[in-house]
Amino acid sequence: MSSQDSAGSAHAEESPDREELARIVAEADTGARQPRDRFGRAVFFFVPLAWALFQLWYASPFPFQLRVGVFNATEARAIHLAFALFLVFTAFPAARWASREHVPWYDWVLALLAASCSAYLFVFQSEIARRPGLPTTADLIIGVAGVVFLLEAARRSLGVALPIVGIAFLCYAFFGPYLPDLFAHRGASLQRAATQYWLTTEGVFGVALGVSTAFVFLFVLFGSLLEKAGAGNYFIKVAFAMLGHLRGGPAKAAVLGSGTTGLISGSSVANVVTTGTFTIPLMKRVGYSPVKAGAIEVSASVNGQLMPPVMGAAAFLIAEYVGISYAQVVIHAIVPAALTYISLFYVVDIEARKADLKGLPRERKRSRLMSLALFGMTASAFVLFAAAVYYGLGWTRTLFGPAASWAAGLGALAIYIGSVAFRARFPDLEIDDPNDLAVRVPDTMEVAPTGIHYLMPVFILVWCLMVEELSPGLSAFYGTCALIFLVLTQRPLIALFRGEADWLGPLKSGFVDVLDGLVTGARNMIGIAIATAAAGIVVGTVALTGIGLVLTEVVIGISGGNLLIMLLMTAAICMILGLGMPTTANYVVVATLIAPVIVDVASLNGLAVALVAVHLYVFYFGLMADVTPPVGLASFAASAISRADPVRTGVQAFRYEMRTAILPLIFIFNHQLLLIGVANWAHLILVVLASLLGMLMFVSVTQQIFISRSRIWETAMLLLAAAMLFLPGQFMDRLTNGTRDAPAADVVELAEQAPENAFLAVEVSGIDLSGNEYTRVVRLPLGDLGPGAERLGNAGLQVAPLAGDVQVINVRFRSQAERLGLAIGQSVERVLLPNPDRPAPEWMFLPALALIGLVAGLQWRRREWDQPGRARAKPA
Repeated sequence: MSSQDSAGSAHAEESPDREELARIVAEADTGARQPRDRFGRAVFFFVPLAWALFQLWYASPFPFQLRVGVFNATEARAIHLAFALFLVFTAFPAARWASREHVPWYDWVLALLAASCSAYLFVFQSEIARRPGLPTTADLIIGVAGVVFLLEAARRSLGVALPIVGIAFLCYAFFGPYLPDLFAHRGASLQRAATQYWLTTEGVFGVALGVSTAFVFLFVLFGSLLEKAGAGNYFIKVAFAMLGHLRGGPAKAAVLGSGTTGLISGSSVANVVTTGTFTIPLMKRVGYSPVKAGAIEVSASVNGQLMPPVMGAAAFLIAEYVGISYAQVVIHAIVPAALTYISLFYVVDIEARKADLKGLPRERKRSRLMSLALFGMTASAFVLFAAAVYYGLGWTRTLFGPAASWAAGLGALAIYIGSVAFRARFPDLEIDDPNDLAVRVPDTMEVAPTGIHYLMPVFILVWCLMVEELSPGLSAFYGTCALIFLVLTQRPLIALFRGEADWLGPLKSGFVDVLDGLVTGARNMIGIAIATAAAGIVVGTVALTGIGLVLTEVVIGISGGNLLIMLLMTAAICMILGLGMPTTANYVVVATLIAPVIVDVASLNGLAVALVAVHLYVFYFGLMADVTPPVGLASFAASAISRADPVRTGVQAFRYEMRTAILPLIFIFNHQLLLIGVANWAHLILVVLASLLGMLMFVSVTQQIFISRSRIWETAMLLLAAAMLFLPGQFMDRLTNGTRDAPAADVVELAEQAPENAFLAVEVSGIDLSGNEYTRVVRLPLGDLGPGAERLGNAGLQVAPLAGDVQVINVRFRSQAERLGLAIGQSVERVLLPNPDRPAPEWMFLPALALIGLVAGLQWRRREWDQPGRARAKPA
C-alpha cells in the first residue's frame, strides 16, 4: 500500500463519527430524539413548521393590513412558549437512558399538559385581566403546574443549572420570613407568587420571553435558511481558499470560517460542528496537536456569538434591557467583536511559528502579492457593501419618495438575477467529506463567485434596519422572505442559465430546503425560548422580593466598594452560572441581578459608566462558560472531532480566550472601544488601530512571544504598552485632571449643546433608605439633537430649579435614567465636562509605541538563534 493510501486510511480512522457529532448538536440545540414511527416523524415536522409559520405571521404586517389573526404581546408569548414546551417534552428525553427512537406515552401527556398551561393565558387572557391579583383556583393550579413544567423543560433541554437557580429563587420568595435579617422579607403567598410568575408579564412571560418571541426567532430562522441555502459551506470554502496556503492556513481558515458562520448562527456548539468537521482534521494534518486544533476551533466558534447581527440572541435582549435601539447595540459591539477575531488570527500564527508549520499547497499558484490583493478585495467588498447600504443608499428615499422601497426591491431583484447568472458559470461547491478531505487549496477566483447571490437577503435585512429604520422583527421578516425566495429560485435559475432542461426537479429541491429550514430554525429556538422563560423566574423574584437591593449591599460590603474587585466578582459569577446555563439565560439572570450593582458601585466610585458597557461586560463573561471546563459544551464538541481530551481542550481554549476576557474590563473604563465619545472618522481610525495594536501586544504577552521568545522584562514592557494603548485616558488622568466642573443650573443648556448621540456626565446627591448621604456620577445618553429638556427627557430624566438647587422631579419608568440609579428628589450637584486644557489622551500612544519599538529591537537582534521552531544556537 502506498504512503498516500496509508495516510488516507489513518486519517479515516481518526475522522469524527458524523452520528456522534449530530447527537452532540441535537442534545445541545434541537433535541436528541428522532422517532422512527410515522406519527412521531409527522409531529416532529408539522409542529415546528407550524411554529415557524406562526412567527412569520406574527412578525409580518399582514395581520394589521387584513385585520385577521392579530395577537397582542401576551398572546404571542403564550403561543410561543406553548410550542417550545410541547417540543421539549417530545424531542428531549427525560434521561440519558430513555429511548431516542420512540416518544413514550407519558411524554406525549406531559407535552400536552405543559403546552396547555401556557396556552391558558392565550385562551383566558381577558378574564385574567379583569381580576388582577385575584386568581381563581384554576389560575393557581395552572400557575403552579406551569412553573413546574417549565423547570422540568429547562432541565431536559438546558441541564440542571438553570432549574437549580430557579428553585433557589422560588424558595427565597416563599421562605423570606425565616431567613437571616439581611435577607429576610415578608414572603410571598401562593396567590401572589402565581400571579407574579405565571399570570402577568412580571415573571415568565416578561421582557426576555417577549424578545425571544418578537425578534430572536426570526433571526434564528434567517440563519437556518441561510445555512440551507448553502451559505455555511460557502463561507468555509471561501475562507479555506483564501487562507489555506498561509502558515498554519487551516487554522486561519477556521477562524475566518467560524467568524462568518457566527454571523448567522446563535449556537457555539453548532458552529464548532459545522466548521470544525472540516477544519480540525486539516489543522491536525499540517501539524497542530489535537488539543490545540480543537481549542482554536472552540475559540473561533464561541466568538461567533459576539458577532452582530445575532450575537447569540443577546443583542435584542441588551437593546431591551438598556433601552436603546438594536442598531445602536450593533454599533457598540462591532469593534470588540472584530478585535477578538483579528487577535485570534495572531494567536494561530504564533502557534504556527512555534511549531514551524506550513500551509497546504494550492491548486493554482499565485504570487503572495496577488493573494494579499484578493484577500483585501474580498474583505473590502463586504465593508463597502455595508457602507453603501448605510450611507450611500439614503438618497433613494429623496429620489423615489414613497416608492423608494419598491425601487430598492426591484434593484435587489435585478442584482440577484444577475449574480445568479454569473454564479451559474462556475461549478457547484461540494460538501466535504471528513474522511476524504482535499489536500490542496482551491482557487479563490473559482470559489468566491459561487455565493455572491447570498448578499441579496443580507442587503434586504440591512436596508430595512438601517435605511427604512424598521423594527428588528419586521426587518428580519422581510429578510427571511427574501431568503425563502432565494432558496426556492436559486437552483431553477442556475439550471436555466446553464441551459439545462430540467428545472422542475431543482424547484422541488428548493421547496424541500425551505421546509427543512423552517423546521430546523424552529427546533433551534427550543432552548432559547425555554431559557428566556425560565430566567423570568429570577426576574419575577427580584421584582417580588427586592433582592436586588440586598445584593447591592452584600456585594458592596464584600468588595469594600472597590470597583475592580466588584468587576472581578461579577466575572466569576457569570462564568460559574454559565457552566451549566446557556448564554442567553446566563445574561438575563446576571443582567437582572448584578448589572444594577455594577452601575451602583461605579457611580458611587465617581465613574460614569454607560449602561450598554455594563451589559456587554456581563454578556462577554457569560460567554466564557461555553469554553471553560468542566462542562464547556463547545470544548466537548471540538474534542469529539479532534479525539483529544475535552478538559485539556477547554483549558487550552481558555488560554486563547484570555484576549476576549480582557476586553470587557477595558471597555468599562474606556468607552471609546464601544464607539462612545468618538468624535470623527480620524478619531475612529486612531482608536481602532490603537486598540488592535494593544490587543496584539496582549496576545504576545499571553503567548510569551513577539518577534522571538519574550523575556520577563520584555513581557512586562509589552503589557505596559498594551495598557497604555487600551486605557490612554486612565494614564493621562494620573498627570492631569480629565474633567472640569460646570454649574448644575446649566445642565439643560449643556445637554442642548452636546453633539449628537453624546453622553452627559452628571453628579447627583441624595439620601438612601438608611439616612446616609451619597453622591453618584451617571452618564446619560442624549440621542439626537434638540432642546436640552427634550434630550434629557429621552434619557428618562426631568429636572427643575427648586429652592436654589436643581432637583430631579421625574424619572421615567424603565428608562436609562432609572437604570442608572437616578430617583425623584435627588439634587444635581454639577455637570462634568471634558477639560479643554488637558492634553489629548492619545498622546499616551507615543510612549506605548516607544516601548514596543524597544522590545522589537531587542528581539530582532537575537531572532536568528531564538526563533520558535528553530534549534537554539549561539551566534558565531
